[in-house]
Amino acid sequence: MPPLSAVAFLALAALTLGSAGIVAFSKNIIHSTLALLGTFMGIAGLYITLSADFLAATQILVYVGGTLTLILFAVMLTSRIEDMKVSNPQTGIPVAFGLTTVVLLVLGKVATGTAWPSEAKAAVPSTAKLGHAFLGEFLLPFEVGSVVLLAAMIGAVVLARRAVKRTWEKE
Repeated sequence: MPPLSAVAFLALAALTLGSAGIVAFSKNIIHSTLALLGTFMGIAGLYITLSADFLAATQILVYVGGTLTLILFAVMLTSRIEDMKVSNPQTGIPVAFGLTTVVLLVLGKVATGTAWPSEAKAAVPSTAKLGHAFLGEFLLPFEVGSVVLLAAMIGAVVLARRAVKRTWEKE
């Protein structure tokens, strides 16, 4: 029988990949948005199995609590989203397939070339080291990420606001 950590990893990986598949291939945008919740929660669970407790909490607070809620509100506030017609839905499939292949090859190369820590080292919480890294050498990327999230939030509000027409606005 495999160890419990391997079973937990496989279950969380299946949740993450299954939910991501629903996000990518669902024709209903509400179902895609709700499946994104499973993807984010699976990633948070994977962080927990890696003893990255701070990253797991941040994943839940920022992505599940903030970003996913913002996306849900933007989807719900956008009127007539089902009426949109896509003029060329299959134009970029060869390019997307090529880019996906390249990304998967690079990720495979990185995964096989990385010296992964043993079980004994992974049991130590990483909160202090991560906090020092975020406020030290990775301060600029951390702040750039927060500006990108702010721009996404403002963009979602602008898009949702355009969808709602008031009686005094022109058609």
